[in-house]
Amino acid sequence: MQVRRRLATARLLTLTGVGGVGKTRLALEAAAAVARSFPGGVWWVDLSSVRDPAAVAGATAAALGVPDRDARSLLDQLAAHLAGRRALLVLDNCEHVAEACADLAHTLLSAAPQLSMMATSRQTLGLVGEYILPVTPLPPEEAVELLRERAVALRPDFQVTDANRAAVARLCADLDGVPLAIELAASRLRTLTVDQAVERLEDRFALLTGGNGTARPHQRTLRATIDWSWELCDAAERLLWSRLSVFAGGFTLAAAEGACEGDGIARGQVLDLLDRLITQSIVLPTESEAQPRYRLLEAIREYGRERLAESGDEEKQLLRHRDFFLALAEHIDSHWFGPGQAEALARFRADHANLLAALDCGADIQTRLTLAATLRYHWYAGGFLGEGRRQFERALAAAPGPTPARARALSVAAWVALMQGDLELADRWLDEADTLGERLNDPSVRAAVTGFRGTAAQYRGRVTEAVSRFQEAVEAYTALGDGPAAAAWQLSLAQAQVYAGDPRASETGSRAIAAAEGYGEQWARAHVLVALGYNAWAHGELEAAEALTRTALACVRSFNDYVAVALMLEHLAWATASGGDHLRAGRLLGAAGALWQGIGTTLSAFDPQLADHHRRCEDRVVQAVGPAAYAKALAEGAGHDTPSRAVDFALSAGTATPAVPADLPSPLTHREREIAALVARGMSNKQVASSLGLSTRTVDTHVQSVLRKLGFGGRAQIAAWWTTQQAAE
Repeated sequence: MQVRRRLATARLLTLTGVGGVGKTRLALEAAAAVARSFPGGVWWVDLSSVRDPAAVAGATAAALGVPDRDARSLLDQLAAHLAGRRALLVLDNCEHVAEACADLAHTLLSAAPQLSMMATSRQTLGLVGEYILPVTPLPPEEAVELLRERAVALRPDFQVTDANRAAVARLCADLDGVPLAIELAASRLRTLTVDQAVERLEDRFALLTGGNGTARPHQRTLRATIDWSWELCDAAERLLWSRLSVFAGGFTLAAAEGACEGDGIARGQVLDLLDRLITQSIVLPTESEAQPRYRLLEAIREYGRERLAESGDEEKQLLRHRDFFLALAEHIDSHWFGPGQAEALARFRADHANLLAALDCGADIQTRLTLAATLRYHWYAGGFLGEGRRQFERALAAAPGPTPARARALSVAAWVALMQGDLELADRWLDEADTLGERLNDPSVRAAVTGFRGTAAQYRGRVTEAVSRFQEAVEAYTALGDGPAAAAWQLSLAQAQVYAGDPRASETGSRAIAAAEGYGEQWARAHVLVALGYNAWAHGELEAAEALTRTALACVRSFNDYVAVALMLEHLAWATASGGDHLRAGRLLGAAGALWQGIGTTLSAFDPQLADHHRRCEDRVVQAVGPAAYAKALAEGAGHDTPSRAVDFALSAGTATPAVPADLPSPLTHREREIAALVARGMSNKQVASSLGLSTRTVDTHVQSVLRKLGFGGRAQIAAWWTTQQAAE
């Protein structure tokens, strides 16, 4: 209650106290209680895994989902993002990066007058206007209740009775009311009586203090309790605990198995050991958008890291951690052009802190270059271009030698620079990559350079040159037998042909989409769909243009791709304005503008020709509805300022989506077309399943995929679309 009251008046509230006293728990409860007062969102930033003060802004941007895509400092990007929002930002575990947190808080609170911040730290941030709220240990009654709750969770028959009440109170008093210490002790009541727990704990305290009966500081109480928990673990549990301490920001079961097996722990043991550590409150399960994850509380992690260092195995374990994430990144990279792209990006996003830790590991700079290059889709499609650029600049400066790893890293770094609009830097990196590729006789690097030179040409408005470069890249990768890379550059070729007015564009686009469908690819395919939509719009085929663009938007719904969604909204706005719905077009331009602003760039950075279309669309809308109505429409659209919100808005706005014309590429797979045909005949999902020998659940999934890809809201639209297809054929 006190925290809620202070948040109503204080713009910066810092909860202070010793480790384990419950600062994080109190902040979580307070943030949940006041969420309705902050329509701009309540954002949680866990800084426990951040070791470099310079990474505080990056961790904050990642937590807020702010794309780190341009050359501005992250602080400036965060300030721009939060400037007009009434939001609450919570920085958890600030003590080890307190100065950086203070700089962040000062900058953001100055730039965003409606922003409030809450911090948890063992020390204050030292800012003018900071309100300090000390978090003290639990009073006796609350300590006893917490012990009872945690004990019952592990041993349902546990009760606080007249017989054990004095011992329970003594145990809580010995633990000084520190919540984490109480939870660790409660986990031991699964096998010990309360009297036994008191006796063993007091023996531990006597050992710690050398028999001195003077009062212990709370931090020594917690240390003694963690010591006790360590000693009660068996050798394998201790080994896993210490090895898990190298993870930053949590981990999955697969990561624990991959990075912690060997030298005393078999892979098949990890799950059981992890479960045992969870029951002892050493490891905590956490929620995740990707898959189940686990974490260590900071005090527990620090203790485990100390024990790992004492064992002499810290460097070896850090290398295991790095090698696991390198293998994961290489697997995702080699399988990128296929299904599971959104899930892969979610996995990378959840493990962003681990990826940065892996990049910092060891003196092997060639491995750092390899990992940085292998994370190329995390940097671009995941919205971490700025971080990617920083990693490349650092790694390339540290490893100037002419190695294959440097050659590949240069080509990927150039792509990152291109996506940030820094064409001059991209040219320099591409020149060096090309020279190295020739010197090392690496045709794959030279093929990549050729493709990216096409991208640079397209961004400069030289679309004829871009078409030529992309064609060369397709031919080079085809000769190398790299089908996915050839298909990816064919998608770029189709886009460039569209914008060049090349009559081959539709044919190339159809082949490119067919290739993408063959691999189960979604992300790049969506870019071609919207290019074909642009082509249809340029030829006056407005229904086809809108249908293709909406299908493209549906394909990228699960990606955090600001550039792709903004481009698609622009195209949809132009088609919508051409069709006469000027207010809707204005709202779509407003949503696109919010995304451009969010990444600190404009449409003109990607193609001057497209910027001209944008200006003409604006003029048309203003002439039709007037400046005031257009300004209002822009403002309404600007509220949809993230890719997911913008896609939802675009797909829900307007009337029912027109059917995709039969003479344009179908976005459906062969199986989806089979199912669409049966749906068009009036069959239920159960009847379709029986007819095709599939499960009803499988058919349900396919029907939802058909609806999503076509941007439809019901089965009747599928039937109408299918009828149009058949009539044309």
